[in-house]
Amino acid sequence: MSDLDKPDTTTDLTALTADLVSAFVSHNKVGTAELPGLIAAVHGALAGLGAATDTETVEAFHPAVTARKSLADPDHIVSMIDGKPYSSLKRHLAAHGLTPDEYRARYGLPSSYPMVAPGYSARRSELAKTIGLGRKPKGEIPVAASAAKPAKSAKPARKPRTPKAAPAA
Repeated sequence: MSDLDKPDTTTDLTALTADLVSAFVSHNKVGTAELPGLIAAVHGALAGLGAATDTETVEAFHPAVTARKSLADPDHIVSMIDGKPYSSLKRHLAAHGLTPDEYRARYGLPSSYPMVAPGYSARRSELAKTIGLGRKPKGEIPVAASAAKPAKSAKPARKPRTPKAAPAA
């Protein structure tokens, strides 16, 4: 609870006004004719601060496009913030200080609303499958079969190296 919300706000505003004006006058040259105007301006500004917090309303957000139009193209999702197409909305939302859940809540979207375009997701999935991600290796050999048959190498084993003779002293 701030000081301005107490019942004796007029005395608090008067005391704050007196403190602010006296601090200002002590460091700046102010004529006696300008002093009443300065006091009235400071008091009005302080009174306006308390009223501004009471009447502050939540800003209503209007989407740039409808939810249906934002998902019309399979290669892009159109942002409801600025109406521009994106393959993925995550970075765009982060640039505007939003998370996907906050974005969905702001525009009344269901939790199943995608953040990545379906076409983009399909291309990435196909690319991952072509390079072999998500599959088990093909050449798995059972452990029992490999222990039963030792593999013979095609080359004969090398001769061990002979140590160098110590230098004669």
